[in-house]
Amino acid sequence: MTTFRDIYLLVARILLGVVLIAHGWQKFNEWTLPGTAEAFAGMGVPLPEVTSAIAAIVELVGGLLIIAGAFTPIVGVIVALQMLGAYFFAHMGNGVFVDNGGFELVGVIAAASLALAGAGAGRFSADQLIDARRATR
Repeated sequence: MTTFRDIYLLVARILLGVVLIAHGWQKFNEWTLPGTAEAFAGMGVPLPEVTSAIAAIVELVGGLLIIAGAFTPIVGVIVALQMLGAYFFAHMGNGVFVDNGGFELVGVIAAASLALAGAGAGRFSADQLIDARRATR
């Protein structure tokens, strides 16, 4: 049963990580950081030049770390907190569905991030390699 659990966690990490990387990449390359900052300003996000860069970095680097299974409990909580901010500034009051500006995407990303933070990255992860290395010292 443990092997299946580890495979499920790996698949979840890869899927979540790809979505996060795509969104971070989009903020850097498609929208650009100035364009993202302008959008954030329009939503009332404080310090949009700073928070847009933080959002892009959390999504891009966080996605890479989640795929690698590195620092999963910490990264999972950070990503969930960012999604909470996205909910309050961009999606609250718009219902569930993303096509109406709803929270479904940020909700699912937050839920998956928290689930991984709680469950851990599994055996096929950098976290596991670090833990195994510590145990042999």
